Amino acid sequence: MGLTKSQYDAVMRVYDKRRISNHHIEEEHRRIAYEAVPELQELDRAVANSAAKRVRQLLSPMDVHAAGGAAVPFRDLLRKMAGGMDPAEKRRKLLREHSFPEDYLDPVYTCSLCHDTGLVGQKRCSCFDREVISLFYTQSNLAGVLENENFQTLDMSFYPEDLKHPKTGKSSRQIMEAAVASCRQFADNYKSGKQSDCLLLTGRPGVGKTFLTHCIAKELIDNGHSVIYYSAGELFDKLARSRFAKAQDGEEDMTDDEYLSGCDLLIIDDLGTEMVNSFVGSALFQLLNSRISRGLGMVISTNLSVQELSRTYSERISSRILESFTLVEAFGSDIRVQKRLRQ
Repeated sequence: MGLTKSQYDAVMRVYDKRRISNHHIEEEHRRIAYEAVPELQELDRAVANSAAKRVRQLLSPMDVHAAGGAAVPFRDLLRKMAGGMDPAEKRRKLLREHSFPEDYLDPVYTCSLCHDTGLVGQKRCSCFDREVISLFYTQSNLAGVLENENFQTLDMSFYPEDLKHPKTGKSSRQIMEAAVASCRQFADNYKSGKQSDCLLLTGRPGVGKTFLTHCIAKELIDNGHSVIYYSAGELFDKLARSRFAKAQDGEEDMTDDEYLSGCDLLIIDDLGTEMVNSFVGSALFQLLNSRISRGLGMVISTNLSVQELSRTYSERISSRILESFTLVEAFGSDIRVQKRLRQ
């Protein structure tokens, strides 16, 4: 579960806010309890004063001698002060007698395992991993979509047996079952070294390519991988705005940030629908080259065939894709049309 520095800082800010919020809850509990049971406040104040006095004695041995020799054991001092009881037990007793929960004045933690630090010993707490996954969902641009579009909600009834591929003769159902299996295998074996971690989904518009990219994204995020999703138009608009801002202001290119260049998986949806020009070609090649050379995965979906990719982009782009990406074809009728007809 690799994290960039900014991602780690974002998670730790969650813990900071959590501790502050819980501290406010503790203060409110004390205010209510002290108001209802003044003896509780007196007890806590006496314990705090005794502790401070003992610290001063330890730091200044002369205080011990002035008190007449060896100090009274601290535990005995506290019990004497609390009427012969352990102060914590005395506190619980007072709370019970006044109809408060026994733990009403205990520290408040969202996670009892790590006490809201994110660590149990030297290891990350399970709650830290949950926060990381939550962050990955937020940064993926897919937070709400993946609840409804994943392998569990995939409906194969949109791919009939009687619709045949004109070249292979295979049915839409057969082709899509193979495509889904390939996408599952890609997600299951991601970063295992058993496969290429780059996938190209091709097919006509509306046959479920975007849905399959969402399925892959959910599986990887749930397994602790950072995923960033962009439609091709959004991505290249973002890159162009950043390039323009850099030219105008001389600022660092913010699109070459930790999220875009450092995420485990980058998904580019609908490649070929953007306005293709020299800038797009250059930016796409740089992105492909950078991520592939660093062993970072990509999933690209496109309405273009392999031949159309070669005609639309430069030879070096199409060859880079063909040599590094596993090709998966989707085939069927436009699902959006089918849904309208079903309604």
